[in-house]
Amino acid sequence: MSDALLTLPASAVQALCRELPRAPGLDAAMQVIERVRQELLGDGLLTVNHVEWPAAGKQAEIIDLQRIWSSRPAEYPVAGRKRKQLTPWTRQLLLSSEIFIGEGPEALAQVFDDNRLILSMGLRSVMNVPLVGADGRCFATFNVLGPQDPWTEVEKMQIEVLAAFARVVVADCVRKL
Repeated sequence: MSDALLTLPASAVQALCRELPRAPGLDAAMQVIERVRQELLGDGLLTVNHVEWPAAGKQAEIIDLQRIWSSRPAEYPVAGRKRKQLTPWTRQLLLSSEIFIGEGPEALAQVFDDNRLILSMGLRSVMNVPLVGADGRCFATFNVLGPQDPWTEVEKMQIEVLAAFARVVVADCVRKL
């Protein structure tokens, strides 16, 4: 990343530092984060997926994801599930816990089976941020899609900040699953 200066509006800082810690549960917390995401990035989609790893001792050839939050539940309902085989995307995001950025229709088509739905919603880019536990393993993904193509360096940093704020709330929710 470059040395781009990251600034946040006072309303975003207040929401993240004052409202978010008082949010009673995942839905309320994610609504605060989604409101800030909209303020910073405009129209788009935010989802959070829980990573369901195979039982201990079994190789991770197929990884299940379950959506635990969605800003657009009509198109991407909570509790929706995806089975992902090992691909460059799953290896990067889920196994290596590295951010994935896909920009443009071709990049979305290479990774997502539902790329036509994504494009029909006016979304052209994705940033998947792994939410990582103390053990270094990805336990959830924080997924932001937007009309931007490509994302700016500042937008990427803003998404990472939002994911960091979401991590604690999502980790608490996942522990209860």
